[in-house]
Amino acid sequence: MTTTDAPARDGEIQPRERIDIGAAFDNSYARELDGAYVRQAPATVAAPRMVRFNHRLAEELGIDPDPLDGPLGARIFSGNALPAGADPLAQAYAGHQFGGFSPQLGDGRALLLGEIVDRHGRRRDIALKGSGRTPFSRGGDGKAALGPVLREYLMGETMQALGIPTTRALAAVSTGERVYRDSPLPGAVLTRVAASHLRVGTFQFFAARGQDAFVERLLDYTIARHDPALRHAPDRALRLLEAVARRQAELIAQWMRVGFIHGVMNTDNMTLSGETIDFGPCAFLEAYDPQTVFSSIDHGGRYAFGNQPHLARWNLARFAETLLPSIDADRERAIARATEIIDAFPGWFEERWSGVLRDKLGLLRAQADDGTLASEWLDLMHAAGIDYTLGWRALATEVHTTGETPADGAPADRATGFDLASLFAQADPAQRARRDAWLGRWRARRLLESAAPAEQLARMRAASPAIVARNHKVEEALTAALAGDGDMAPFERLLAAVAAPYDERPGLEDYRRPAPREVTARYQTFCGT
Repeated sequence: MTTTDAPARDGEIQPRERIDIGAAFDNSYARELDGAYVRQAPATVAAPRMVRFNHRLAEELGIDPDPLDGPLGARIFSGNALPAGADPLAQAYAGHQFGGFSPQLGDGRALLLGEIVDRHGRRRDIALKGSGRTPFSRGGDGKAALGPVLREYLMGETMQALGIPTTRALAAVSTGERVYRDSPLPGAVLTRVAASHLRVGTFQFFAARGQDAFVERLLDYTIARHDPALRHAPDRALRLLEAVARRQAELIAQWMRVGFIHGVMNTDNMTLSGETIDFGPCAFLEAYDPQTVFSSIDHGGRYAFGNQPHLARWNLARFAETLLPSIDADRERAIARATEIIDAFPGWFEERWSGVLRDKLGLLRAQADDGTLASEWLDLMHAAGIDYTLGWRALATEVHTTGETPADGAPADRATGFDLASLFAQADPAQRARRDAWLGRWRARRLLESAAPAEQLARMRAASPAIVARNHKVEEALTAALAGDGDMAPFERLLAAVAAPYDERPGLEDYRRPAPREVTARYQTFCGT
């Protein structure tokens, strides 16, 4: 690696050392969307230290991880130096936050360094989060605390391992400085990798200002980046709306498959790529209840677990509004055509969600009553307060390659309390009777399948993880990392546990158990800003 000094650029705070990281930047956003950002260099920090570097992700990006997992990487990914070829900028966007429209949000504590084309030919954004004030900071300090940075790192890797589209962390670097929230906290900078940072709010920023010509430029850029097959489509705006809607239908179904609650589904947090972004107040369900909310700021339950499909549709309607002039010059006709897409979204979601539920039930072919069967199981889990992850996974103990097991589950699961009998131990007799009756209907339905029990079992285990990032385990890992000199061992153990979430691995029982109900009842998550 070579280092060179570069002269100051427009908008940079000061000249910054440039370091070759072994991957070429190709900054199409900066090149093609002048007017959608402000050039800005990151703030320098006092004493950067690499806390966690993502070797596997670095290799995907075509970057040699070893030289960067230490002081050199800490300098680069704290912002004290810049990768050669990077063109740091703060993106402009607007957004509806809890239903209220803010016409100017933007990157108030983040900077897009630029884009790298990875080993698979995919263009990936490389961005810093917590890198200091920008013109969009709205009075904030532009910094991030180490706890939320490590949470985002952990949750991104959890979602990746679960097979759900997600932004990911390349590096977490402590700054040697304090940030001030309710109390002084250790500061940090996250390096985030994304398919892009284009959001519904990006289009809203320019549509709200009546800049229809710039919305057209954004439309061209977004299609070229995420849906190049639509480039020459005569109704490309409508087709992009459909493509984004279908990606969101898939994403929300996958979130709900694993019990994930995003917690802050504002329009500035809905990516056009279909990736999960912003892991502030997110959490995983424990006892199944579709109205579950953990976010401290979601007082009305707007972003509750079961509301996520409805909020996705609401956000997509806001996206559609920005595209109306591009859909049709006649506004009424544009509204009618866009409404067809928005009204189709619930059907696209239900189709994907029904497929998810069939997989979780071990059913390969659709039957008319499958939705009722799935709903009955969800209702039963809700009534009995059954843990969402364990409840679904325990059904797999009822399927073995040698045939059915007794209703009390496999011996290994009985020993750890992860079988259905143990999960329903505190349920009243009527609920246990409902369980047994439902199991009879489910077994009868499975007999209609041509697939062998082994194939049904494999499908169920591939759809229902054994391990998720349990909320109390996340808090334990972050508490240890923030205490004293910082003990990263619990974080590393949790990261290893969630790395293969569908595998049956002995010795990880503690990562499968839910928190005591009294802990979950008072658990809250926060935005981390």
